[in-house]
Amino acid sequence: MNTPRQPALHNQKPEMIPTALLRGMFALAVTTLVITAAAVVSDRPTVGQPKPAEVLASRAVILEGQSAQSVTVRNTDGTVLAEMPHGGFITVIQSAMARERVVHRIEGNPPMNIVRYANGRLVAEDPATGWSAELYAFGAENKAAFERLLDQ
Repeated sequence: MNTPRQPALHNQKPEMIPTALLRGMFALAVTTLVITAAAVVSDRPTVGQPKPAEVLASRAVILEGQSAQSVTVRNTDGTVLAEMPHGGFITVIQSAMARERVVHRIEGNPPMNIVRYANGRLVAEDPATGWSAELYAFGAENKAAFERLLDQ
């Protein structure tokens, strides 16, 4: 009676990450920490942040997520500005803001601000947590969705 032979497992090498790659990843992490520590210790001014500008328009609104896609936009007095079954980018911002409020343990649903600055920036700002999103950075269509809310 012939039985098929099983391949010997002791001759196989385990799959591993190459040593050079591991050293490179470690060097990248250490370099990042050194650069960050040097910037903090030397009080290096921050870069890549928008310059302060005059507020041209601002509106406080309440975003209520109804489902994964649906969002209701209300004035601070509770009147409905928009009922959106497919809120798109507005739903994304509402979800991000809601998550930030969970992290900061903010109760209820306080208003957020849509702010247009003189330098062309359009920003969603949450005064309850300090969170903000630069809306102009997400493309013209997404920016336009919030501009319509601001201009209503």
